[in-house]
Amino acid sequence: MPTYDYIAIDGAGARVAGALGGASEQAILAELESRRLTPVRVTEQRERRGWSRGVSARRLGASYQQLADLLGAGVPLMRSLALLGRSKSSAKLSQVYRELAEQVSEGAELAEAMGARPEVFAPVHVAMVRAGEKGGFLEQVFERLAGFTLGQAELRSRVMGSLIYPMFLVGAGTIILTIIFSVFVPKFRVQFERLDELPFVTKVVLTISDALTTYGFVTLVVAVVLGVSVWMWARRPEAQRRMNIWRTRAPVIGPIVRSLAVARFCRMLGTMEANGVPLLDALRIARGAAGNALLEDAIDDATEAVRSGSPLADPLGRSGLFDEDVVEMISVGESAGNVDQVLARTADTIEGRIDRMLGTAVRLVEPVVLAMIAMVIGLVAAGLILPMVNLSGTVG
Repeated sequence: MPTYDYIAIDGAGARVAGALGGASEQAILAELESRRLTPVRVTEQRERRGWSRGVSARRLGASYQQLADLLGAGVPLMRSLALLGRSKSSAKLSQVYRELAEQVSEGAELAEAMGARPEVFAPVHVAMVRAGEKGGFLEQVFERLAGFTLGQAELRSRVMGSLIYPMFLVGAGTIILTIIFSVFVPKFRVQFERLDELPFVTKVVLTISDALTTYGFVTLVVAVVLGVSVWMWARRPEAQRRMNIWRTRAPVIGPIVRSLAVARFCRMLGTMEANGVPLLDALRIARGAAGNALLEDAIDDATEAVRSGSPLADPLGRSGLFDEDVVEMISVGESAGNVDQVLARTADTIEGRIDRMLGTAVRLVEPVVLAMIAMVIGLVAAGLILPMVNLSGTVG
C-alpha cells in the first residue's frame, strides 16, 4: 500500500502535515475529510524506499551537528535545512533535507515532517525535535541529538570491531574443515573397503564427507530449506522475543547484551529528559526503541510506577537488568532533580564496562574456537588412523 504525504488545514485554521497509507489519493482525501481536515496538498511518496539502509547513523549525527552549528550562528531553520539539502556527502540524506525544507516553507512543523519519515528519523529524534520546537531550544536539541546519534554509532562500531577476529577464526576454521572433509577424507575410502567393520568414529567422518561430496547437492538443498525455515520462524514476534530473552540470559554474551540494552536506554531517556520531553512520553518512546524484550517489560513496569506517583528506580531495580550501583545512581538523580545528567553519566559508565567485557569475551572466544577446530581435526585424525591400524594388523 503506498504512502502519501499531506498538508491540510484543521478546524482552527492551522496547517497540519503528516503521512497516511492508502490504496489511492481519493482514499487519502476521504480519510482527511473524516478527520475534519481540509487538504492543501497530497503527494505519493516515491523516492524513499531503501533510505533506512542508505543513511548511516554517522552521517545523520553529523547532519544534526551541522544543523546545531547553523542555528547557533543565527541561520534561520528553513535556510539551514536548504543548505543541508545541497550537501554532496550523501545524496539520499540531502534529498530528505530538501523535502523537509519544502514542507517547513509551506507551514509544516519540522517534527511533523520528520515524523512522516520513520525510515530515517527515529521516534526519539522526532520527540526531541517536537519538544525543542515548542520550547524554543532547537539548537540545543540538535546538539544533543548529534552527541546521542554519534555516540550510539561509535558504540556499535566498537562492538562490531571486537567481533571481527572471532568471526575470522570461525570462517577460516569452516573453510579448513570443509577442505579436509571434501578433499582429503575421500582419498582413504578405497583403502577402508577391505575392512569388514569400521570404527564408529570413522563412520561419522565418512558420513560427513559423503554429505559434502556425494550428496553435496542434497545437503545444500536441505541447508537452504532449514535456513529459510529458521529465518521465517525468527521473523515471528514470539520467536524474536524468545531469542531476545535467551541472548539476554546466556552465559558470556548475556551480560554484554544486557549492558548494551541498559546503556542505550539510559542514554535515550537521559537525552529526552534533558530536552524537555515528559517522562511518561520519554519512557514510551524508549520502550519502542529498547530492542530487548526483558527491558521492555521493565520499562512497562516503570511506566506504571511513574504514572501512579512512584519513583523510577524501584521497578528498574526489580527487573534484574540494572546493576545495584546503576539503580542507586538513578534513585539519587531522581531525589536531586538531575536524573537527565545522572542517566548520561550512567550510560558513559556502562559503555566503559562494555568495552572491558568485550575484551574479556573476545579473549575467551579465541581459545574456544581454536579448541573446537582442534577437536574436529582430532576426530578426523582418529577416524582415519584407527582403520589403518586395523589394516596393518590384518596384513601382519
